[in-house]
Amino acid sequence: MKKGLFITFEGADGCGKTTQLNLLKDYLENNGYEVVLTREPGGKGLGEKVREILLNYDGEVSNRCESFLFLADRAQNIDIIVNPAIEQGKIVLCDRHTDSSVAYQGYGRGLDINQINTLNNLATNNKKPDLTLVFDVDIETSMQRVGNEKDRMESAGKDFFNRVRNGYLELAKQEPERIKVVDSTKSIQEVQKDVLEIIKTKLN
Repeated sequence: MKKGLFITFEGADGCGKTTQLNLLKDYLENNGYEVVLTREPGGKGLGEKVREILLNYDGEVSNRCESFLFLADRAQNIDIIVNPAIEQGKIVLCDRHTDSSVAYQGYGRGLDINQINTLNNLATNNKKPDLTLVFDVDIETSMQRVGNEKDRMESAGKDFFNRVRNGYLELAKQEPERIKVVDSTKSIQEVQKDVLEIIKTKLN
């Protein structure tokens, strides 16, 4: 049986990560790998309900409440989707994971990062991704790509997203073996080429 892998895709809104996730899924399946797609928030079932609250609830949401909702979704995703697929030798591609909480709630919202790491470890039972790709793009390009139709998270403003971006880059410095930064200002095809060069080092 092929070894299962857990690969996460990170970056500020509009960075192009979801496009690259789908391109990688096609590449892997064309090369004989079984692939499972998931996302946070919003893995199938319960996660979809949590995602609706997080992105579209129009009332006030406290920063701590927001953080706990993400964590609840994460625990469900790991237990119900990620771990079973990896045990079966599949490659799991996840659109956002623990690093999003650190970048958005920690660096972005100003919550205690050590506490977030502790809670992430609780939600995932200390499981770490085998590889994390951070798609880096300047804030102007990011906001232009998102456009005018923004959800609750995307409406947080320029200063917030600058803190998020810097947070991701800081995380990559702290864990260079796991977290790889990809220049997402390039064309889709160029970014995909960079992604495949990184991915091939992880495949059997």
